[in-house]
Amino acid sequence: MKLQVIDLFCGVGGLTRGILNLSIPVIAGFDIDNTCKFAYEHNNNGVQFFNKDVKNVTGKMLNKLYSKNSIRVLVGCAPCQSFSNMASKWGRNEESDERWNLLLEFGRIIKECLPDIVSMENVPKIQKTDVFAQFLQILHDNKYEIDYKTVYCPKYGIPQNRRRTVLLASRFGPIKIIPETHGANEYPTVRQYIEGLPCVAAGEICDTDALHKTATLSELNLKRIKNSRPGGSWKDWDVKLRTNCHRKKSGATYTSVYARMEWDKIAPTMTTQFYCYGTGRYGHPEQDRALTLREGALLQTFPEDYQFFPEGSEFSIKTIARHIGNAVPVKLGESIGQSILTHTEEMYE
Repeated sequence: MKLQVIDLFCGVGGLTRGILNLSIPVIAGFDIDNTCKFAYEHNNNGVQFFNKDVKNVTGKMLNKLYSKNSIRVLVGCAPCQSFSNMASKWGRNEESDERWNLLLEFGRIIKECLPDIVSMENVPKIQKTDVFAQFLQILHDNKYEIDYKTVYCPKYGIPQNRRRTVLLASRFGPIKIIPETHGANEYPTVRQYIEGLPCVAAGEICDTDALHKTATLSELNLKRIKNSRPGGSWKDWDVKLRTNCHRKKSGATYTSVYARMEWDKIAPTMTTQFYCYGTGRYGHPEQDRALTLREGALLQTFPEDYQFFPEGSEFSIKTIARHIGNAVPVKLGESIGQSILTHTEEMYE
């Protein structure tokens, strides 16, 4: 029997690419954002992209895609912004966000499709929600064995201070995510992933790689980054360079904005704003600029040749950064894929 995977909320294919790297066939990806189609299909040869709202996806539809007698695997990462710490921090009403119930749409599809194996990835905070409890109940009611935990990504070879909930479920029996692959002294670093790239200045684009492009910096922000040291903060600046919020007592704790990364440490979490110097510790360790799109993609563990837009076409930094920041890191996809492989191999021992 062969494995076949369908990826819901597939985006540009981080999870799909990781699973394919283990020679596990992925047969389809579904996403509401049609701007992801090129990158998804171009880099994942033979996998079809369906531009479809998950609310309009049915189990019957998916079962027509799986081959007869295959081990049917359904994976996905419902948009996580509703469950993120940042959403709570800024006082958003999570339950009013239409994305809140997408995990339950995932559950509905599972009930209709009854795949043999399921994987779900999201932010850790989701574990505290009623929506997650309802999702678990759907799996229990449909005879799945379940395992989930909060994964610290550097322990699985991802150079980011990123934590994610990874859930695995199987109708065959107990299933678990594979053991951690990296000890604390083995975490991959920023240097290992981006040091060798050509130098570019703020607002410039590399001659040999269009994705190696940076956002512009204002004259004031250029002064700020020139006065920033790796691992430091805005507290290193001359008082005249500080923002109004930093001058207030309430802003004193925000030390990881307008900051540089360090070569020999992990990077911060790559969000959709990683190209902005002022939104996090996204300053290059040496060059006076924020990260390029290529650097963000590499820190998300995409391959060096992953192409996010047609060659020679115009593209928006904001759009491509959103694609990259929303993706499941490829190496996390590999760990999920290896967990599924290990489980199915144990079935036949």
